[in-house]
Amino acid sequence: MTDVKGKWALITGANRGIGYRIAKFMAEKGCNLILHSRSLEHTKAVLEEVRSMGVEAYDIAAELSDLSQVVAMMSEIEARGKPVEILFNDAAVQIAYRVDYYKTPVEDYEKSFVINTIAPMMLCYRFIPKMIERGWGRVINTTSGIRNEPEQAGYSASKAALDKVTSDLACKLDGTDVCINLVDPGWCRTDLGGPKAPNDPDSVIPGIVVGAFVDDKKSGRWISAQDFTGLSLEEAVKKAEKLPQLFR
Repeated sequence: MTDVKGKWALITGANRGIGYRIAKFMAEKGCNLILHSRSLEHTKAVLEEVRSMGVEAYDIAAELSDLSQVVAMMSEIEARGKPVEILFNDAAVQIAYRVDYYKTPVEDYEKSFVINTIAPMMLCYRFIPKMIERGWGRVINTTSGIRNEPEQAGYSASKAALDKVTSDLACKLDGTDVCINLVDPGWCRTDLGGPKAPNDPDSVIPGIVVGAFVDDKKSGRWISAQDFTGLSLEEAVKKAEKLPQLFR
């Protein structure tokens, strides 16, 4: 199992929900953190919390729907001189639930794809080559198991696209010590999932982070976080390493 103590992880959407749980867990394991949100005001509390746990951390702001801000954020991260060794692409948006789905507006697709597919892949393309140069890295792209719901077409299609590009990239990284995997947190009671969701957001631990700790040089797994609820991290890693790869 990988020891992440002293490594640097970038977490998008780190101020709340699933991203907040990721940040706390990784800090508990001694991982230094780069905390992203749309506003530095949003990450102020979690930044103080993780620093109190003894790790280095800073926050950074970017609106992921504005790709120029994504580029500026990546450049600022590199200018600070701390390598992104672990990347959690967690931030996402669910535009609307369209009961009359035949009237789904094009904007649902446009905004969903920019935030949920294009922005995370820009981060992958920027930071993975440097992981390869250093000989180690972990990328965890948060996806969704949602299907058969045209009411959420923009969201589900953007996540399906993320699955595809992640799986295609995984086949190129497989066998290296730079691993990219997908994780589905399940339907949780977060700002995105809403109050009627069946799962407490704390239930995503440890499944949501296990992709950072696998150590068998295999990429392209689909990890369902809810299948790992209640396991120790060690148990979760062993279970995750038995999962099939999507591109096989």
